[in-house]
Amino acid sequence: MEPGVGTRLQHTKYGPGVIVSVRHASWLISFIHHGVVEIDKQDPDVDEVIPERVEPAAETADHVEERLLKILRYWNGIGEPVPLGDRWRNGMMLLQPADKPLKPKEIPVEQFFHKIVMLRDRLRVLEQNINSHKVLSDEDKINLQQYITRIYGSLTTFNVLFRDREDWFVGEKGAKEE
Repeated sequence: MEPGVGTRLQHTKYGPGVIVSVRHASWLISFIHHGVVEIDKQDPDVDEVIPERVEPAAETADHVEERLLKILRYWNGIGEPVPLGDRWRNGMMLLQPADKPLKPKEIPVEQFFHKIVMLRDRLRVLEQNINSHKVLSDEDKINLQQYITRIYGSLTTFNVLFRDREDWFVGEKGAKEE
């Protein structure tokens, strides 16, 4: 029987991966360190990983959906939902130019907050990519990480929008206090 979607594989060049799509003569495999790669089904460098001591368990649709969402969030850099502070719900931001004849710009706070959260999530993915990079030296990783920490510090002004303190941006001072 041919391996299908969800089958774990090991590739000598790309390492461990999971089949995410089956095509006529190839698979799309999501590799941990190399992303999604199309691999020919006849590739001799591919071995199916057969887990040991696996007990069959009844998976509910909710469990499958929960696991799939977790995988999609990880690979797409989509974070968990982050709640906006209650006092900002349905609020508007007004950007008022200094030149009075120019029209001000109104932006819903929820829309602005969503962009801030997306920025934070993308910075986190960047951190993960730097930390797992195979070519960067440890010194380069530390230097880039310090730069990202300073970016977080620049964004602490927006912490007022977050409902929960654990979602806040933390810069260098906050990191040292912990």
